[in-house]
Amino acid sequence: QVQLVESGGGLVQPGGSLRLSCAASGTIFKINGVSWHRQAPGKEREFVAAITSANTTRVVSALRGRFTISRDVASNTTFLQMDSLGPEDTADYYCNAVIVSTKGEAPQRYWGQGTQVTVSS
Repeated sequence: QVQLVESGGGLVQPGGSLRLSCAASGTIFKINGVSWHRQAPGKEREFVAAITSANTTRVVSALRGRFTISRDVASNTTFLQMDSLGPEDTADYYCNAVIVSTKGEAPQRYWGQGTQVTVSS
């Protein structure tokens, strides 16, 4: 059993920063990749950023320069650093991971429960 738990969301003023964390726990052999997504009120969930097991990163072009994805392999935690936040960044943020639980098994995709980010003065 694998669990993903996001944390670090909250209320922040425009121009501020937040760092979200996505911690994977349970039976984990390998994490193939982790991505962040967000869903604003009344909108569809959208891709934000991703990082592979080889540390290759990708951030959606509109957020590049403000959002950075990174990971700590030892703790199975992936981070999303968000700077210069604006009201348009208000959303629920979710992490998604492709994980192999046991060597030889097929990878499975998991979602976290989400963490809320509100940017407001």
